[in-house]
Amino acid sequence: MSASRAHGHVWLVGAGPGAPGLITVAGLEVLRNAEVVLYDRLAPPELLREAPAGATLIDAGKAAGNHAMTQDEINATLVEHARAGKRVVRLKGGDPYVFGRGGEEALALAEAGLTCTEIPGVTSAIAGLALAHIPITHRNVASSFVVVTGHEDPTKPETAVDWTRHARGGDTLVVLMGVGRLGAIAGALIEAGRDPSTPAALVHAAATPRQRVVTARLDEIARVALEAGIGAPSLLVVGEVVGLRPALEAAASPLAGKRVLITRTRAQASTLASAVQSEGGHPVVLPALELERRVDEPALHAAAEALRARAYRWVVFTSANGVDAGLEALRGEGLDARAFAGARILAIGDATARALLARGLVADLVPAEAVGEGVVEALVGAGMEGIEGARVLVLRAEGGRAVLLEGLRAAGATVDEVTLYVAAAPAEAPPEALALLRARQIDAVAFTSSSTVRNLLTVLGEDIEARAGLAAARVVSIGPATSETTRAAGLEVAREAEVHTVPGLVTALREALSATRQTAPREALSDARQTAPCEALGAVEEGPQR
Repeated sequence: MSASRAHGHVWLVGAGPGAPGLITVAGLEVLRNAEVVLYDRLAPPELLREAPAGATLIDAGKAAGNHAMTQDEINATLVEHARAGKRVVRLKGGDPYVFGRGGEEALALAEAGLTCTEIPGVTSAIAGLALAHIPITHRNVASSFVVVTGHEDPTKPETAVDWTRHARGGDTLVVLMGVGRLGAIAGALIEAGRDPSTPAALVHAAATPRQRVVTARLDEIARVALEAGIGAPSLLVVGEVVGLRPALEAAASPLAGKRVLITRTRAQASTLASAVQSEGGHPVVLPALELERRVDEPALHAAAEALRARAYRWVVFTSANGVDAGLEALRGEGLDARAFAGARILAIGDATARALLARGLVADLVPAEAVGEGVVEALVGAGMEGIEGARVLVLRAEGGRAVLLEGLRAAGATVDEVTLYVAAAPAEAPPEALALLRARQIDAVAFTSSSTVRNLLTVLGEDIEARAGLAAARVVSIGPATSETTRAAGLEVAREAEVHTVPGLVTALREALSATRQTAPREALSDARQTAPCEALGAVEEGPQR
């Protein structure tokens, strides 16, 4: 039976192993166009924000003993919405066809005469190991692998898992959904001939900030997991590849698995958040700034008249926010980019220069040091008619450091300042970020300005637990002015960015966090064939916290 033209369509989408960034481009595209989304418990909740505002979101998650919907109900719901002409996305953790019952759902749609498209996902059977620094294969120790479920249909009269065959069937054995029967599985493998001393690992909540890894001999893994309180969802890996973990973990980015508190405005947080995510970290956004437009109208009007008269030799933009606010304010005075024809433009920082370029303006000078002292030094040494006797316009936030204006005046310039906005503290912090601070689960904090330091402390107020969590984290600052404010607030600065940009801040985060982790012996790094001795196994390890 063929589907009616009036029928909708279903996409079976693999959401990946846990981190929202691990969904495929194709999966993200159809999710952003969905009218109905049925999502699993293991699909990253952040992905639901990618669905259109008017989409119907349906929880179809299943956990042991707690099913939001039965499988029959899920199948019927898919059929119902597809027949109603909807674009339906079935969002499933991992890959739809790797122990995800996607095949059953596709067959139900086919029987109903409806169409569907499969969009594969990254299965946790492979990705979960990789994110725990365990390769599923390695040409020197493992040339094959077997993936098996440890949780079967309870209505089946007997197990379909042949543990005797799997014990010797692959160099690496991965068991999904088996944590509830871990002792029995390990025992069955040993009874079937697997060496009891084989290295094993249990990876809990792979690719999420809650990820934990325990390692032990096969005959000890159940006990170690129980003592560590490891529950579902977890995957078991058995094989010599587990012994490669110390060397591979030492080669990983120090940001991997770490929670980094980002204090920029929501609009600006994405750049730093993306950089943290690209190295396996988990950004936690707690905006410590809300930009409130508060233009000094008399100063703005005077500056507009001076621009019309081409009275300025230099116009200084101190931030990307200043570019947006400044050009908007000047538009209110009837001016556009042509107003700068008689002046040279200085941008403090690469981000400011990029913001200007996006508006069609090219900065004549971007000082190497994005601080007030560096700006003055750059202008004095610019060789562009000098600064002495020049009239300079500075567009910036209210409450900025005095060193810039004082330095320019000391160099012989006449300075006009126009304040455009104030970086105010938000009324409250996101509860999720506060909870992580209180639990001391934030590994590092990135401060991008003095305002973010002062405002974050204002937001935290007298919350003693949150302040203690802040003090326990590794604090990284974007530059000397921010570091000074941070220390004055009683916080220790673990690293200061040498280059006062987002990439420079990420480098400082790496340096700060690298000091907190153990490194593998050099011989382990130089010889990937070496496996960790079983006597050293049995450890509970927090990293990487995915």
